[in-house]
Amino acid sequence: MTPHISLEQWRALIAVVEAGGYAQAAEVLHKSQSAVTYAVQKIESQLGVKAFEIQGRKAVLTPTGRMLHRRAVALVAEAGDLEQAARKLSAGWEAEIGLAVEILFPPEVLVDCLARFGAEAPRTRVEVIESVMGGTGEALLTGQADLAVTPHVPPGFLGKPILRMRLVAVAAAAHPLHQAGRVLGEKDLRAHRHLVVRETGSSRTSRSLTIEVEQRWTFSSMATSIAAAVAGHGFAWYPEARIRRELAEGRLKVLPLGGMEVRFADMYLVLADPDLCGPGVLRLACMLEEAGATIC
Repeated sequence: MTPHISLEQWRALIAVVEAGGYAQAAEVLHKSQSAVTYAVQKIESQLGVKAFEIQGRKAVLTPTGRMLHRRAVALVAEAGDLEQAARKLSAGWEAEIGLAVEILFPPEVLVDCLARFGAEAPRTRVEVIESVMGGTGEALLTGQADLAVTPHVPPGFLGKPILRMRLVAVAAAAHPLHQAGRVLGEKDLRAHRHLVVRETGSSRTSRSLTIEVEQRWTFSSMATSIAAAVAGHGFAWYPEARIRRELAEGRLKVLPLGGMEVRFADMYLVLADPDLCGPGVLRLACMLEEAGATIC
């Protein structure tokens, strides 16, 4: 059905609600009060509804008006996004791209992708947001990131699996856990310090790589956590790719947990809005996907 109500009329309704009245909305929109009143009345007459009722000197939304306001806000926002995306596409590659990457993702792979992308699009700035667990999804939800590599696809988004990360439980070679000379259980781990990396999201609800222990050190950097493990201060699960040198040199050893020492984390590529992606976001996403397939 062809719409009969313009975006300007919907903006008038939104302004009346948010400014608190017709006169205030007219000031915000730089229009006459009669023009704002006419726009809202046009909506009501076209739809056969009553959006406002007068209570004293105030225009108050009716239940129908509340629904119209809610949907109008979404409609106007969507139109704004569409215009912005069209301007980006007409201007060529984006000026800046936000990329949220879970710290489990191999840093050398990330840097290689950025180097290749930089060679193709030297004028496009890339802001890399290194995040942990919930922080990656939060960067998508708040609009900080145009795309993300994350082990958890947030609700409302679609993710494409690009890589399976192998994580191993380790401790320093001289750590007491390695002196038992037998397969260890959860009870053994509980008696020692667990080293974890703090989530960057505000909720910090994930516990997928932690266990219940009395002693725990929490870091904001994986590099610092690994340094603490090498120094013998605790045990942790780390991406095998991040500790290859420490394992090869014997500074860290895999804990004998009867097969439970290995965990896997699937990494997903998520676009903030697939319909509105610019060519730069799509090209960088393609490079990350290709890199994940090569590793696999």
